[in-house]
Amino acid sequence: MSKAFVKESDQDDDDLEPENVSLPVGTKNYITTQGYQRLREELAHLMTVERPSVVQIVSWAASNGDRSENGDYLYGKKRLREIDRRMRFLTKRLEIAEVVDPAGQPNKDQVFFGATVLYADKAGEEFRVTIVGVDEAEPLQGKISWISPVARALIKAREGDTVTLRTPAGLDELDILEVIYL
Repeated sequence: MSKAFVKESDQDDDDLEPENVSLPVGTKNYITTQGYQRLREELAHLMTVERPSVVQIVSWAASNGDRSENGDYLYGKKRLREIDRRMRFLTKRLEIAEVVDPAGQPNKDQVFFGATVLYADKAGEEFRVTIVGVDEAEPLQGKISWISPVARALIKAREGDTVTLRTPAGLDELDILEVIYL
């Protein structure tokens, strides 16, 4: 059966960007050394392990004949598009990445990119967050993006300072208890 009769598109969702946060216009893509290495490892894994495996499955499925109702073939082609899209995204992000080593920060008492900050809100509840790049943020693990509202409020403050955080519920005061660079 020719491709003209198969409902298949090579660009189903190619123009959609992954669910990662886009960078503000005119800013650099700051990333920690560990975050950069993690993205490189993911790209290498996709290129050397996952993509060749899926290509092998797709070619096997294509050799079985009718592709229009071949689940392995259809799913494999879709997965290849997803892998290729992620590889393009990672390649672009790694090209524009500016690696920052928090250990080299001269002002260890002030909050900058890469700092781990212990702070308390008005209610006295304490939080420990590490300020990291957009591509490595994991809020549930305490890693917040440097462009997040909390990080922006904390940046340039020092241990013992009180900063104001604007939230949808109003203003909140955050007391900085500790600043650490790991």
